[in-house]
Amino acid sequence: MSMNRAAQQPLRVPSARKRDMRTQFGAICWRMKKGKLQVLLVTTRTTRRWTPPKGWPIDGLTPAGSAAREAYEEAGVSGSISETCLGIYSYTKELAGDDLPCVVALFPLKVERKMSMWPEKPERRRRWMSPKKAASRVREPELARLLRNFDPGVARLKR
Repeated sequence: MSMNRAAQQPLRVPSARKRDMRTQFGAICWRMKKGKLQVLLVTTRTTRRWTPPKGWPIDGLTPAGSAAREAYEEAGVSGSISETCLGIYSYTKELAGDDLPCVVALFPLKVERKMSMWPEKPERRRRWMSPKKAASRVREPELARLLRNFDPGVARLKR
């Protein structure tokens, strides 16, 4: 009998107390173009770094539903999302006066519609890229690993 190694690595949370940690939900938005897998990243509003669309839990929505809503609001995309979490990563949200440690649960979203106008278009840029390139553009090592190893075949999608 063999045991599979866990893909998720331990999270390092610098000097945070348990009650200080916040949870967000995000989407790995993906498509196939000319037979090649592409993922979508957006820039953050303040630091302009690249990240998947993500945000706080939304009342009345599942974690995957919250991720899908964030994909629409931040990146202007919609499609089929899986309720299966692909993994989590940690980061520090930079807020005025204080930094807030967060963990983000990621859900795969197969993009079926790309809007020309969306709520946060004036505040963000979006860009399609290979998973390898996306991994090189993000700051967080855990997120880079999830992007680099992303396989849309593991997602059970639903509309």
